[in-house]
Amino acid sequence: MTQKYSIPLIKDTISFEDVQKLSAWLLTNPRLTKGDLTVQFEKEWSKWNGNKYSVFVNSGSSANMLMTYALIVAKRLKNKKVIVPAVSWVTDVSPLMQFGLEPILCDCDSTNLGLDVKHFEELCKTHKPSAVMMVHVLGHTSNISEIQKICEKYGVILLEDCCESHGTEYNNKKVGNFGLMSSFSFYFGHHMSTVEGGMVVTDDQELYNIMLGLRSHGWTRDMEKEYAEKLRASHSVDDFKDKFTFYYPGFNIRSTDINAFLGLEQLKRLDETVKKRSENYHRYKEKLENHYWIQKSDASLISGFSIGLLSDNLQKVTQALEENGIESRPLIAGSMGEQPFWIEKYGKQILPHATRIHHKGFFVPSNQSSTPEEIEKVCQVLIANR
Repeated sequence: MTQKYSIPLIKDTISFEDVQKLSAWLLTNPRLTKGDLTVQFEKEWSKWNGNKYSVFVNSGSSANMLMTYALIVAKRLKNKKVIVPAVSWVTDVSPLMQFGLEPILCDCDSTNLGLDVKHFEELCKTHKPSAVMMVHVLGHTSNISEIQKICEKYGVILLEDCCESHGTEYNNKKVGNFGLMSSFSFYFGHHMSTVEGGMVVTDDQELYNIMLGLRSHGWTRDMEKEYAEKLRASHSVDDFKDKFTFYYPGFNIRSTDINAFLGLEQLKRLDETVKKRSENYHRYKEKLENHYWIQKSDASLISGFSIGLLSDNLQKVTQALEENGIESRPLIAGSMGEQPFWIEKYGKQILPHATRIHHKGFFVPSNQSSTPEEIEKVCQVLIANR
């Protein structure tokens, strides 16, 4: 297939060597659906990220959905109100709508594009929400310490969406370790890939076991033995009937051992990928910060997913990138409050910083295979057309 862009957003997340190893493994006629490799991948991911428990699912979007529904099943929500960032992704918001909760949009910070701390506290005072989703946008951290303090002050459960920020650190601690639960994505274009796939991490044993049940129909067979036995006993279910007994209204959002095989291989080089993406970000920042607004944060390590920029001449700039064979995209999805699915249900919601991102934001290529020469070319085109 002919490559449309000379400098694409995504390059070889899954390498030819990965495919060769996968092919050789497939010829051994292994178990392909969820099995021992999935469990191994979950353990290795927990070790790498520093969490007690991990649950491998079929996408980062499913990971967000699973976190949301686990809170409902565990009866952890004091009301139906949940704060979500206006600058985020549709599946940070849509599970709340689908499960009958009330999403409340928070404006973004003008520098790091995470939650705007002042607006977040105003919303907490007014709505007294049950939970908040904190998204680390394009590999940058939100103002984590301040957000944690506000959550403690108002009794708000903190969740993290780390789908674009594998390996990003705040005060030398990896993201995914600040909330009650956190999600990651292993989509093809992210830091590492299982083609499709996602992970939820937590240190909460009850939520971990509930998610293991919810992931697979609502049964107990994947749960920890002690937790499963307690659940069976509470419903007087014997071992035979337990095989097809459903304790929760679950899903089937399992991934497979094929995906886990790829994840285990990619995890071996994730540290190097994070290092390279961090170097890319700082190279872009040095060249562009005197010409463009560029996303910045207090992260001690920025594992940049892409480079977030703003332009008053967005159409001119993106057209110039296109003409030079450089792929670009809107800065995530702009503001959720100006997306059709939100407008249809709640009406258009204008939030100052998020609206600016919606109409002026874009991002450019940065991946583990980006070369200094490619970054130099992108910057030259950007500066010439600012």
